[in-house]
Amino acid sequence: MRPARALIDLQALRHNYQLARELSGARALAVIKADAYGHGAVRCAQALEGEADGFAVACIEEALELRAAGIGAPVLLLEGFFEADELALIIEHDLWCVVHSLWQLEAIEKATLAKPLTVWLKLDSGMHRVGLHPKDYQAAHQRLLASGKVAKVVLMSHFARADELDCVRSDEQVAVFQAAREGLSAEVSLRNSPAVLGWPSIPSDWVRPGIMLYGATPFEENNPVAERLQPVMTLESKVICVRELPAGEPVGYGAKFVTPRPMRIGVVAMGYADGYPRQAPTGTPVLVAGQRSQLLGRVSMDMLCIDLTDVPQAGLGSTVELWGKNILASDVAMAADTIPYQIFCNLRRVPRLYSEG
Repeated sequence: MRPARALIDLQALRHNYQLARELSGARALAVIKADAYGHGAVRCAQALEGEADGFAVACIEEALELRAAGIGAPVLLLEGFFEADELALIIEHDLWCVVHSLWQLEAIEKATLAKPLTVWLKLDSGMHRVGLHPKDYQAAHQRLLASGKVAKVVLMSHFARADELDCVRSDEQVAVFQAAREGLSAEVSLRNSPAVLGWPSIPSDWVRPGIMLYGATPFEENNPVAERLQPVMTLESKVICVRELPAGEPVGYGAKFVTPRPMRIGVVAMGYADGYPRQAPTGTPVLVAGQRSQLLGRVSMDMLCIDLTDVPQAGLGSTVELWGKNILASDVAMAADTIPYQIFCNLRRVPRLYSEG
């Protein structure tokens, strides 16, 4: 079988969840939307269910997958519902629901529900994506309670620039949120991964760790707290061919790399069809036979080339770590001018193998 695979360390996943709880001193919804950022939502939920306060997904399809797998913990729909008729499923499967728009509020008021909902009422505090306008927030809260169809309301918002620790935007958003919710007695959820790691003074009864669960930093700069995270996914493959090339020879499509000296080149069974970023340039780090080396030339659909010149112990069949515990996904993402969120979510075709450490 093709040697490309993703190794998922479930003990590291639990460690990162526990770190989120420790740093925040709050209850934590483990964000496992987008198939747990490519790590496998069901297996990750099963690994965390014994200690997680709940889970967060993007949509009802993701929630129903968890329920079908026997996950009974609370599950929050981060985008709420898209059609009013989803409310019956939300009640049937005991899901929590974000309300971010007035039409969703009106749909709840008009609905006939078998039991009341748990609603997370989202404020647009300055990201300007989804969320109620501050002028509508208090009235929306009152209408939800007055409807008789809501058992509990949690107040929430989302930060646009919490990954920029020297930026005042997060403080500005907190100020908007506090003004909008003044006088309302309810639990609050503000902190996402970068806010858990880098903004300890922001109040939050509930936190929503996402990227940090998977052991990747949300920050571009070094952060001592983020260094406590443990990478969960190791993407690896093997060298399937070795080439001895003289100086002046092109490597791969487009001749984007030309050997400056006699070189030993390893061809690895890994490409952009597996989710490895095509835009990763020459110099992107890899680990081969336990030694750090680099990508050479353009990534193709099924293969990429790496430098074996100064790794004499490497050869045919040598294991290559593309990212994981030695080559951080954030370093690969930075080299490829993207973010670890995207490279995790792009993973496909590669079998996932789960372990406890």
